[in-house]
Amino acid sequence: MANNENNQGQQIQIEIPTEEMQGRYSNLAMITHGPNDFFIDMILMGPNMPKGRVQSRIIMTPENAKQLMFALQQNIQKYEQTFGEIKPKAPVINNNTVIDFPLPKGKA
Repeated sequence: MANNENNQGQQIQIEIPTEEMQGRYSNLAMITHGPNDFFIDMILMGPNMPKGRVQSRIIMTPENAKQLMFALQQNIQKYEQTFGEIKPKAPVINNNTVIDFPLPKGKA
C-alpha cells in the first residue's frame, strides 16, 4: 500500500519506439483466458483473405484486464460527450471469445 501512495504523485514516463508510432489496425479480436492471464489477440481480417492475421497480442493479469475494461468505458463516455453517441452495429461474438467488428461493405 505504501508504494501506491508514493507513486500517486509521480509522473509516468512512456517511450514509444519509432516502429510502433503508426500503430496497428484491427477489425477482429479474440479473447481467451486461463486462471492467471488474459490473452487479447487483435486480428486483421480482410475481404478475400482466407485467414486473419494477428496484428498484436496483449497478455495481462485478470486485474489489469478489468482495469482496461473500466478505462475503455470511461474513455467511451468522454468520446460520446464530445462527438456524440456511438451507434455500433452488433458485433458477432463466437463462443464468447471472438469479437468481429462489422465493417461497412465496400462498393466498386
